[in-house]
Amino acid sequence: MYKNYDEFIEKIRNKKILFCGIGRSNVPFINALTSKNLKVKVYDSKQEQNLDKNLIKQLKENILVSLYLNDESVWDEQNDIIIRTPGMNFLCEKLSKAQKNGAIVTSEMEIFFDLCPCTIIGVTGSDGKTTVSTLIYEMLNSQGIKTHLGGNIGFPLLPRLSQIEKDDVAVVELSSFQLISMRKSPDIAVVTNISPNHLDVHKNMEEYIDAKKQILLHQNAFSKAVLNFDNPKTKAMKEITRAQTLFFSISNKLNTGVWKDKNENIIISNHGIDKVVMNTDEIKIPGTHNIENYLAAISAVSEFVSFENMKKVAKSFNGVEHRIEFVEKIDGVTYYNDSIASTPNRTVKGILSLFDKKIILIAGGYDKNLSFESFAQEIVKKVSYLILLGKTSEKIENAIKGLKYYKGDNPKIIKTDSMNQAVKTAYKIAKPGDIVALSPACASFDLYKNFEDRGNHFKSLVKLLKFS
Repeated sequence: MYKNYDEFIEKIRNKKILFCGIGRSNVPFINALTSKNLKVKVYDSKQEQNLDKNLIKQLKENILVSLYLNDESVWDEQNDIIIRTPGMNFLCEKLSKAQKNGAIVTSEMEIFFDLCPCTIIGVTGSDGKTTVSTLIYEMLNSQGIKTHLGGNIGFPLLPRLSQIEKDDVAVVELSSFQLISMRKSPDIAVVTNISPNHLDVHKNMEEYIDAKKQILLHQNAFSKAVLNFDNPKTKAMKEITRAQTLFFSISNKLNTGVWKDKNENIIISNHGIDKVVMNTDEIKIPGTHNIENYLAAISAVSEFVSFENMKKVAKSFNGVEHRIEFVEKIDGVTYYNDSIASTPNRTVKGILSLFDKKIILIAGGYDKNLSFESFAQEIVKKVSYLILLGKTSEKIENAIKGLKYYKGDNPKIIKTDSMNQAVKTAYKIAKPGDIVALSPACASFDLYKNFEDRGNHFKSLVKLLKFS
């Protein structure tokens, strides 16, 4: 084990290092190693024209980088250390073969966990993990604690390790793809919820859940686990961790934990002794799912942050971009961007739970092999017009039309070929007082690089409507 980042760098200086994947977690680490005069190989299965041209230019100009784009010959060479991007399946044949040949297969996040000198709060779950991670970060900052936010949220922490001191706190959002190979768990682990997701990559639901469990499996008796009491899969995870467990619940009174009472108060209970933290009216961002997010965040920081500072964050926090984000009000019609909703469950618990009237919904995208049956039932109740795009259009349409009680105009289903067409269609059919929301219930990969790219395109198209 290496004592610190500098010692780690010296130990790997003469190793043959291969980075797999040119992405948000690997590129800053590539730059960090080459800044220390280490030579690296960089592989991506995509062809050059399908990658960011400025990034490729930067890598080509770096004399310490050997670039392998859509070039499988790199796997025939000696590789001592392979650093995979989270998007590369840890269980794939290439990495398995490399391990058998003696290579170390790791990731930026695994190395960070080995070298981080401070307390780590890790957050995972099928939904809500970015908002919970950000809330934890904001609450700790409000208390005056130097806090570092990163991981799956898009900010690699390992290259910033020299800025992290032992009295700081690192808040790390962790995906199943990052967790599947982890052999360390955070000091405080939060699991927001578990529902079907990423079944296009994981071979089944069991593998997906097993990956999530890694956040708890390596905790010790002095660690803390924060689990959703209302979600059967997360509730059951208490049995696999040695950590002190704190549940949170939006619908159950807890003897020990964080919960919401019938008067909409958020309560922290310790062996039956109840303390009111705040009322849910003090939370600025809307939605029942966001109350759950606050319960999870409060559970994680309860020993660090005062109730006063928790309330200060609740009253001022505007939410994270692409999460039921207000875009514009045009001709009396309100537009929301909820591009983060990449599962049916996320759309149902989010945008479809907010309004007491039917909305116009834009949905569809890449197929993650998820069921749309429950989603279809909620669509019929909550949506007047359903505007579909992407590969899942037909699958969603069939799920709705397969309902025994579906009538042809409940909702009216309109299939489109692009986001541009979807937004123009929504604009034509919307009347003053209507709500139009992009909440796709699907991933973006068939049409966009990621959900941010999708959400930004939607917002730009909506803003153009003001001039039409």
